[in-house]
Amino acid sequence: MIATIRKQFNQDFSVEKYDQYLDDLKSKHPGAIEFRVAETPVFIDKKFTEKMIAACESIVDVITQSDFMQNSDKAIPADVHVPGEEKHPHFIAFDFGICSNESGELEPQLIEMQGFPTLFAYQIWHEEITRKHFHIPENFSSYLNGFTPESYTQLLKEIIVGKCKPEEVILLEILPHQQKTKIDFYCTTDYVGIPVVCLTELIQDGKKLFYKKDNQLIQIKRIYNRIIFDDLQQQSTAIQEKGKLLLEELDVEWITHPNWFYRISKFTLPFINNPYVPKTHFLDQLNPIPTDLENYVLKPLFSFAGQGVVIDVTQSDIDQVADKHNWILQKKVNYAAVIQTPDEPAKAEIRVFYFWKDGDKRPIATNNLARLSKGKMIGVRYNKDKEWVGGSLAYFEK
Repeated sequence: MIATIRKQFNQDFSVEKYDQYLDDLKSKHPGAIEFRVAETPVFIDKKFTEKMIAACESIVDVITQSDFMQNSDKAIPADVHVPGEEKHPHFIAFDFGICSNESGELEPQLIEMQGFPTLFAYQIWHEEITRKHFHIPENFSSYLNGFTPESYTQLLKEIIVGKCKPEEVILLEILPHQQKTKIDFYCTTDYVGIPVVCLTELIQDGKKLFYKKDNQLIQIKRIYNRIIFDDLQQQSTAIQEKGKLLLEELDVEWITHPNWFYRISKFTLPFINNPYVPKTHFLDQLNPIPTDLENYVLKPLFSFAGQGVVIDVTQSDIDQVADKHNWILQKKVNYAAVIQTPDEPAKAEIRVFYFWKDGDKRPIATNNLARLSKGKMIGVRYNKDKEWVGGSLAYFEK
């Protein structure tokens, strides 16, 4: 996005340098990175960053209102409502597209948000290796609000581990070693010191949960939750049955509690009024349905990894939705293909990480990841056989 830096980066780039970068990035946990890593980071100027953070803060204003919990109660499906909810989410992620407005100016537009973790630990390693292999200007950082790799890692550990011993805290996922995000799980163990535990490995005794370590039972006091219930409901009957224990009252603390995945989600978008948040409506509350459906995107409230999203919406698509209260119609944004590459320019999304430590009044922006695409949407299936696409990170001008 910053022409001089982009030109210099592209001139310095070589396939050999990229291959060395990938080899180094994959050396920490060989075989664990199963997604494509982009050839370049994204360089963001101060003005764009300020707009993006201002949009995040306006959404945080809504989330911190006294009536937010009550207003978002109906976002949580009754069959996945988990007891023991904390008063606030510990982690929030905001996804912004780099878009162009009607005047041709670049601006952020919120695509989605989630009260759920993302690749928090992997990005520590990713940034370190990116800076090692490529020239990053000194006045640029992937961290926000003055965070450094050290202070960011310390805050992440404080939030996840709390006052417990690391062995009493687990990262919980379904079949974690089969997940495409497993590199982050392993990096979480590296930087935070907690074990990765599969749902199937949990041992229940009344309200207490345990896992085995060296043939010893260890009581679990905090769960760094990475389970998405949508994913759980796609698993085998045995795994789904095992998952029902999560809906019971348990003597554990959740980081972040599963209910926040629903509270802070696409469900929240219709309540946000900000120039950098596309107008969004619950499908069952739209009367009449817009006639210019080509300018909208149809999304299910409860899905993950972009499943179910309809980009080229027709009236027939609307008519086929049986549970309209579980869908939104969102104004389509115009992604700007602004990342110059050796062939066609790429589009980009930036995911801003917000951390919320117990005792603080508000969460704080800490770090990010970025994703580059040359297809209709961000995602592997839209970028097959393309280069300069995939997972990346943004560097923000200080």
